[in-house]
Amino acid sequence: MHKTSQTLPISGLLIGCVLFGMGSLIVAHVSLGAYAMAFWRLVVSSLIFVLLACIFRQKFPTSRPAMVFALLSGAALGLDLALWHESIYALGPGISTLLNSLQIFFLALIGFVFYQEKQSKIQLASLVLAVIGVGLIASPEFGHNAKAGFGLVAGIVSGACLAISMTWIRQAHRQATVAILPLMSLVGIGGSLAMLPLMLWLDYDKLLPVSMTEVGWILVYGVVMQCLAWGVIAYSIPKLSLALTGLLLLTEPVAALVLDYFWLHKPINAMQWFGATLTMLAIYVGSVSRQTY
Repeated sequence: MHKTSQTLPISGLLIGCVLFGMGSLIVAHVSLGAYAMAFWRLVVSSLIFVLLACIFRQKFPTSRPAMVFALLSGAALGLDLALWHESIYALGPGISTLLNSLQIFFLALIGFVFYQEKQSKIQLASLVLAVIGVGLIASPEFGHNAKAGFGLVAGIVSGACLAISMTWIRQAHRQATVAILPLMSLVGIGGSLAMLPLMLWLDYDKLLPVSMTEVGWILVYGVVMQCLAWGVIAYSIPKLSLALTGLLLLTEPVAALVLDYFWLHKPINAMQWFGATLTMLAIYVGSVSRQTY
């Protein structure tokens, strides 16, 4: 691909990832509970995707298995978002977004267990590197943050849920060809339905925004982070090499870490910065090594 033809997808991927990183700042400032925030993000996005599907006349799938997998993918995405929100509350946007990015290793595990994908020595080495990096990030938190353990587990499990969501998207496409707008509509609906009982149970006192400002931020979170950012990333990734994609995707946790440190004044010491660097290097190596499959 000619260098100039890559300018637009590179720019789109960078913008999408930075928007995702900035989304964590919205979560940190809005008073809704973690599950309620995930619910409203998915409700807003699903309404928009349904409207767009009708406007562009993209048909919903008639295959029941494809619909089921799309809805299940949404449920897993809802859990991913809710647990990522919990991790943001406990550890801050930067570290939680970095932990969520570990989904590449859960994808590798799913590929090994269910799809007989062999793991290379490079992938195994990147996993060890990621474990060391996460340890360096987490260890100082335990000295001053009572919620560090919960935030760490929530962030890592959110990455696992994201990997499961992506795997079920793959299964939906295996059952039938599904256009992007109906697919994202079903994902949003599945996530909303899964989050509804959980938010009524766990966030019963933090279900609704307390001001019109928070209503506005929720709309921005659903429209910009779930619809626009996903859209430009989905457009950009197929037009770039896997190596370049893996590198650019790291701008999401980098943006979140930088904003967390300079804007929210999160204390991040030298050991944690080093651990973050190791973890992002491991994520990059792990993602690039999957190009052999």
